[in-house]
Amino acid sequence: MFDQLRQIAIFAKTVDHGSFRGAAKELELSPSVVSHHISQLEEHLGVALLYRTTRKLALTREGEQLLMSTHPLLEAVEDAVSQISNSSSTPTGEIRMTVPGVLAQSHLTDALAAFSLKYPSINLILDYSDVRHDIISEGYDLAIRMGLASKNSSAARKLQQLERCLVASADYVKDKPNVSKPEELLSWDWVSLSQVRHIKPTFRKRRAKSVTVKPKYHVSATSAQAVYQLARSGAGLAIIPQSLAEQDVASGRVVHVLPSWVLDPVDVYAEWPTNAPKHGLIKLLVNEISPDHYLKK
Repeated sequence: MFDQLRQIAIFAKTVDHGSFRGAAKELELSPSVVSHHISQLEEHLGVALLYRTTRKLALTREGEQLLMSTHPLLEAVEDAVSQISNSSSTPTGEIRMTVPGVLAQSHLTDALAAFSLKYPSINLILDYSDVRHDIISEGYDLAIRMGLASKNSSAARKLQQLERCLVASADYVKDKPNVSKPEELLSWDWVSLSQVRHIKPTFRKRRAKSVTVKPKYHVSATSAQAVYQLARSGAGLAIIPQSLAEQDVASGRVVHVLPSWVLDPVDVYAEWPTNAPKHGLIKLLVNEISPDHYLKK
């Protein structure tokens, strides 16, 4: 049994790194030994876990199932080791991270502030920007992303969901005809976040077929805050995080357009390099800002 546990851990590391060589380097083994352990695990289970080619590895269906079960177990063990290690020493160092600018005024930023107070010996360098930065090439330790994270990645964790809505200024809407369907809005002016303007929004309604539209954007901006401000000032329709417009909707300056139709929420997740120490500062920070942490309080 212990041999199988070791083989499963080696299998998970191999998938995380995408190669036998990458896993071997972290585990301080030779690539041939890593390959041997995975082959033995496959023989023991009676199934293939990986498709091997000269350029890359790909998971089989059985491999995906094993990986999904393995990551939580490995994380639990690594968390326990981390807690024991942290209890005997004060975490010290620096974490450089990129965060979407639209989350500057959010519960996530409150959580980061709480973390900085709890761990004063850790320096946080926060880059708030709606431009998507590359973690590796730009030297970030951690990134907060919005969108869909890979289900098979152990180097990502979902933190929350952001509800979205379609809004426009009350002054812009008052001169427009009444509409009841998303496709009736295609002749209206639209404002887009430049990074996602290629994504067609899908609207959903109970007991109705979902509708995907392809707006013609009149204005685009690289900042979600700017997109909302443009819509608020009358430039047209905008799809934004619902929290941005709450006060203006309450005051009547901004209105929800087609409120009976909803848009899918957007996942907010943390992502970090796969070779980052699992018991280091990054994992400590991710644990502290995750929903599970607050549920335990």
